[in-house]
Amino acid sequence: MLQAARHTAIVDAVRRERVVRVSDLAQLLGVSAMTVRRDIESLEESGLVERIHGGAKIPGDARTHEPGFELKSTQLIAEKHAIAVEAAALVHEGMAVGLSAGTTTYELAKELLKGPRITVVTNSIRIADLFHNASGSRHGFPVIVTGGERTPSDALVGPIATAALKQLHLDTLFLGVHGMDADAGFTTPNLQEAETNRAFISAARNVVILADHSKWGTVGIASIAQLEEADVLVTDSQLGEDARRILAEGVGKLRIAAR
Repeated sequence: MLQAARHTAIVDAVRRERVVRVSDLAQLLGVSAMTVRRDIESLEESGLVERIHGGAKIPGDARTHEPGFELKSTQLIAEKHAIAVEAAALVHEGMAVGLSAGTTTYELAKELLKGPRITVVTNSIRIADLFHNASGSRHGFPVIVTGGERTPSDALVGPIATAALKQLHLDTLFLGVHGMDADAGFTTPNLQEAETNRAFISAARNVVILADHSKWGTVGIASIAQLEEADVLVTDSQLGEDARRILAEGVGKLRIAAR
C-alpha cells in the first residue's frame, strides 16, 4: 500500500475509533509496526493525529473524550485479563471490596466470582448484574450499588453516588482509570466521575489501581489521585521501562501481571 493510502486509512481509523493501536493498524494495512510508527509521526507533524504510547488518537481528545464500554471492552483483552487475575489474588474471604466501573474492573469481577465470598460495593450496573446473575452459584455475593447518573462508560456518578460512598468503609478498592501520568497522577475525562472516585478512595483502607500499559502518558481533564495515593498499581508486562521506574517510585507497590 502506498504511503498516501496508508495515511488516509490511519486517519480514518483514528477518527472512527478515537484511539487505535500500532499493532492493529499494522495488521489492517499489512505493513510492519515500524512503518506504522513512521506514518503516525508524519501525521502528527501535520496535526492530523496525536501519537501516544503504542498507538495514536485524535489530537487533544483524550482529556475530555470518554469512550463507551462496548468499544473499550474490545481493546487489550489479554492485558486486562492478566491484570484481573493478578488483582484477584489480593482478595480474601469476608472482605468488603469496592469495584469502580470500567472494563478492567469488569474483568476482575468475573475472576472474583470464582473466589471467596465477599461483599461488593460498585458504581457499575454491569458489575452489579454480573454478581446478581451468579447468585445461584456455590455462594452468593452481597452487592451494594451506589446509584447516581450514568456515564458513557457505564459508571454511576454524581452527588448521589458520592453521598452513598461517604457512608461506607471498604477493605480494598479496585479502581480503573482513564490515564496515568508522572505529574497529573491518575485521571479521568469526566468531572463527576473524578469526584465519585475520590469518594471511593476515601472510603477504602487500601487502594489498588488497575491500569494497562496504554494508560501511561494519557491525561484526562480531571484528577482522581496522585501516584503516591495508590497502595498498589497492577499493570501488564507491556509497560515500558521508564514508566515502570517512575511508577515503582511513586506508588506503594507496582505489580506486573504476567500474560
